[in-house]
Amino acid sequence: MAAWLLPAAKAILPYVSSIIAAALPVFTSRKSDEAATAQTGLLQQQITELQSAASQNAAHIKELAEQMQKTITSLEQGASIAESRFRRTSALCIAAIAVSVIAICLSAFALLGR
Repeated sequence: MAAWLLPAAKAILPYVSSIIAAALPVFTSRKSDEAATAQTGLLQQQITELQSAASQNAAHIKELAEQMQKTITSLEQGASIAESRFRRTSALCIAAIAVSVIAICLSAFALLGR
């Protein structure tokens, strides 16, 4: 080993830590600036994607609401048609019961009247 290397190393060693401490923030700030820029870009992209998804969701919700409104209107129309048919059927049943009671009364009167 060279004789001059050991005294040079002993002379430099006390200053190595201060040199590294002074140089380290420069390198880390560049890396953190790049990382911050990359992270900011990533966050901006994610925000853009979320805004796009939110607007698409809003459009889909509006479309679903319109379809639901049409379905509810159709169900209400069907219910009113079914209700009118039920009323007509009930009236026919009441009329049939009345005719049956009259027929029973007439047949009982005819059998007992003799």
